[in-house]
Amino acid sequence: MGNRLTHIFVWLSRITHCRGFGVQSPTDYAFVCSVINERMPYYQYDEVGQGDGWLVRRLGLLYFRLANWCQPVQAFVPACYRAYVKAGCKKVALSDSISGDTTLAIVQTPEEAEQVLSSADSCTLLVLDGLYRHKSLWQQIMAHPRVTVCFDLYYCGIALFDPKRTKQHYIINF
Repeated sequence: MGNRLTHIFVWLSRITHCRGFGVQSPTDYAFVCSVINERMPYYQYDEVGQGDGWLVRRLGLLYFRLANWCQPVQAFVPACYRAYVKAGCKKVALSDSISGDTTLAIVQTPEEAEQVLSSADSCTLLVLDGLYRHKSLWQQIMAHPRVTVCFDLYYCGIALFDPKRTKQHYIINF
């Protein structure tokens, strides 16, 4: 019950950031609407993560959509989300370590984030799982010179490394 009340409070405090409001870039707006806040069921929603708690399932389905969107070659993913990422991209190689070939990294510690930041290129997608627990780490990721676009979803943060883009930070009601 406490987690549900926290979720409601977070959602209400971010109500002005619903459905892509405040996102001026057409590319970023499309990403928010068709990947982050997509509510239509995907092809394997019924088959993946049925026994997971509400937050793990909600984030897992987001990571499913991210994998489906970016079609990573190699991914570093915590064990609880591996089935979601694999369902979103069948060809992805799941790795136990971060390397220069990692194109999708869902990190939970500062050490993992630093490894991704040091080897990231324009195809890399960095996700900080548990952003609300790691606010100072999220600030460091946003300030990194190679990070260009960031999405703060409270439960996780998504960072993109496209050098053609100007630095932008969005708060999204997820």
